[in-house]
Amino acid sequence: MKAGITWRVTGLRLASARQASDEMNGARNRSSRRPSPATRRSGAFTLVELLVIIAIIGVLTALLLPALDRGKQSAWRARCENNLHQLSLAAQMYCDDHAGNCFYYRLNAINGGQTFWFGWLGPGPDEQRPYDLSLGVLFPYLNGSDVRLCPALSSKMAQFKLKATNSVLFSYGCNRYLAPLNTNLPVVNVSKIRRPTGTAMFADAAEVNDFLAPASKLNPLLEEFYYVDLETNYSTANNYPNGHFRHSQRANAAFVDGHVELEKPVPGSFDKRLPGQFVGQLRPEILTVP
Repeated sequence: MKAGITWRVTGLRLASARQASDEMNGARNRSSRRPSPATRRSGAFTLVELLVIIAIIGVLTALLLPALDRGKQSAWRARCENNLHQLSLAAQMYCDDHAGNCFYYRLNAINGGQTFWFGWLGPGPDEQRPYDLSLGVLFPYLNGSDVRLCPALSSKMAQFKLKATNSVLFSYGCNRYLAPLNTNLPVVNVSKIRRPTGTAMFADAAEVNDFLAPASKLNPLLEEFYYVDLETNYSTANNYPNGHFRHSQRANAAFVDGHVELEKPVPGSFDKRLPGQFVGQLRPEILTVP
């Protein structure tokens, strides 16, 4: 009798222990399936976190954009230098084929237009004039390349006025004292230039136009210009300098011997009509021919 009672007590105890163990395991399993607060919000950001991320992005952008812009400007300047070097080599070949004589700035009139050293520019209002670059004196030596275009001179600028239809013709100007304006003037023989390393053949060029539509006195516009010379009456309203210091207020110039240098403007020479375009005067000593 006692043995039976003992077995029943022991069985009850085992059943109770097993039930308690099952309940604890169930609670533990339910607890493990319940996500923690960190797990519940791991897929989303709080407003504070988003603001911090936005601030970090803003700081990084402010740090990187100037560096990227400097890199772009440096690449444009290098490409411009190469363009001018190729132009100077083409001019040297032209001179070699013409007994050392340089070309003229303006040549003959054809079909109502005018032929210049860079090509033919037809009649009509600015921004609508036809053109033919194949008639330029250097065209046979350039093989149709685009070394005539400086990447830093863009027709997409709000204050830019085209000469021809839908295209910048030439970003550079020749030295007017090497390339006379008219064929009735004596031509320059480059072999007689005493300072070929100090005399410019081409340079970054542009002019501020306030006298030919769509430009006006109230709406001055930047336009391409095809020669560089001396415009030294800086304080007068009729002074129109034509050096374009488009590379961080410096201008590239190619010299008679073929090398290219960055040039500073003459102090105080920037055209005040569009001061932000940095059109000014190149050093007189690199333009004049002694």
